[in-house]
Amino acid sequence: MSSRITLVLCITFLAVVAAIVWLMRPVAPVKTPPKPEINMTDSDLPAICRTMTFEGVNSIVCEVDLRIFKIDLARAGADGKAYGSLQAFIDAQLKDARPVLSMNAGMYEKDLSAVGLYVEDGKQAFPLKTGEGEGNFFLKPNGVFFIDKTGTPGILETGAFATAAVDPRIATQSGPMLVINGQIHPRFEPNGASRFIRNGVGVRDANTIVLAISKAPVSLGSFARLFKDGLGCANALFFDGGISALSNDRKTLIGGMDPVGPIIAVFKK
Repeated sequence: MSSRITLVLCITFLAVVAAIVWLMRPVAPVKTPPKPEINMTDSDLPAICRTMTFEGVNSIVCEVDLRIFKIDLARAGADGKAYGSLQAFIDAQLKDARPVLSMNAGMYEKDLSAVGLYVEDGKQAFPLKTGEGEGNFFLKPNGVFFIDKTGTPGILETGAFATAAVDPRIATQSGPMLVINGQIHPRFEPNGASRFIRNGVGVRDANTIVLAISKAPVSLGSFARLFKDGLGCANALFFDGGISALSNDRKTLIGGMDPVGPIIAVFKK
């Protein structure tokens, strides 16, 4: 047997052994998506919220009339320290001036600072982020939810916001966009395998914004259709998944186990 044939046989043998070892390797268990705690009954829901079933998934939907309610963003107290949770934010408010509801409102860094644009009371704390990166925030198009200083709400894709000369009273950047001018985000599968409890915001008209949080894991595609087809929002923005949280004026109803960065809060005028 020639040395060349011997070499070929040896290589083939090693390849077969390697394939067998690879096939017999222990397979990592499939990780169950984190499921935020749900600690509520229907009586705990703020009056502007309701349970809605869409494509077999229950969600809490809160429709906010801006003629009756004011929406603010919050992240840190007067001492500059991040609240870190909805409960801490609620407890820091005067008892007669607590929000009707609050919800996490965008992704955050390790120090709980906003990943992208964050404007509170007309003051920009963190700049618009237009670059590339990993994770849902950078699943472009991403976008910005805002209410300008005339009281008009909007959600714009990040590039459009950068050129629109908006003068926001509040603004929070997140991603991905769920609905863009009546169209589902182009990179979403109709019903992908990634399922989390998710929350987001949509704008229905000049007087109405809609906040929604699922009570069970849901795909991005289905969650986007909730806003577009179920809630009539031409534009909607994803806030987060897995860490999603919702509170009333007393306690956290969904989530609360993970930290929060930016917080959106609804107050009676």
